Amino acid sequence: MMEEFEMTDLGKMHYFLGIEVKQTSNGVSIGHKKYAEEILKRFHMEDCNSVQNLIVLGTKLNKDMGGE
Repeated sequence: MMEEFEMTDLGKMHYFLGIEVKQTSNGVSIGHKKYAEEILKRFHMEDCNSVQNLIVLGTKLNKDMGGE
């Protein structure tokens, strides 16, 4: 592609459209940690009590067709 178009190789991507991107040999993961920290700082909530994410990693979410 570099032969056809003028471009610069900047190495591995770290951010894309404000989303953090981590590339490893196991795959790619994305997150919003930096964005969340900026929001907390903007509203002076850096020292608020945090909680762990209660969802089990790898859980597939499905729409509840029954509405319950």
